Amino acid sequence: MTHDLYDIINRRRDVRAEFTGAPVPGETLDRILTAAHAAPSVGLTQPWDFIVVRDRALREAFHAHVSRERDVFAATLDAEAAARFARIKIDGVLESTLSVVVTYDAERGGPAVLGRHAIADAGLYSVCLAIQNLWLAATAEGLGLGWVSFYREEFLRGLLGIPAGVRPVAWLCLGPVSRRHDVPDLERHGWRRRSPLHQVRHEDRW
Repeated sequence: MTHDLYDIINRRRDVRAEFTGAPVPGETLDRILTAAHAAPSVGLTQPWDFIVVRDRALREAFHAHVSRERDVFAATLDAEAAARFARIKIDGVLESTLSVVVTYDAERGGPAVLGRHAIADAGLYSVCLAIQNLWLAATAEGLGLGWVSFYREEFLRGLLGIPAGVRPVAWLCLGPVSRRHDVPDLERHGWRRRSPLHQVRHEDRW
């Protein structure tokens, strides 16, 4: 029913600290990835790939890289912001059951991609739609998902053997969770507050 979709959208959270590490059934993962693969894409290019990462050594190597990048970011903050940031967990790489890395191949469907001639990033937008589908499907399945963005693309490309020219867009931690917070982490920790709709809604012109 329609209200179920809105409920899933409102329950979606960026999960970091609540992963239990319990197994994800294979058929559940298949459903989630199928939902992601069903996303619309410019010129029907389907420019995404999904790398399921279970290997502990790979995850530990990525987690170490993320920790270093956290320190790089923390060093740019003033004292007040640094104190707020110190309370925020930025990933669940080691605690989650598995990870899914989503990539973007700009050459897929080329060279003439229908609908991309005027907007070069339309393919990247398509990958983001696949990620959103994946996230909502995971929420519908009762699983948590967390998007890790503290990494350098070249590092992740080398770590997972991603071909040159293919961009890693998202490292997504996935798995069962102990709870789902009503208020998103960044709001709970005082980093930022969600804007009300009326502040970002315009009619006809900006």
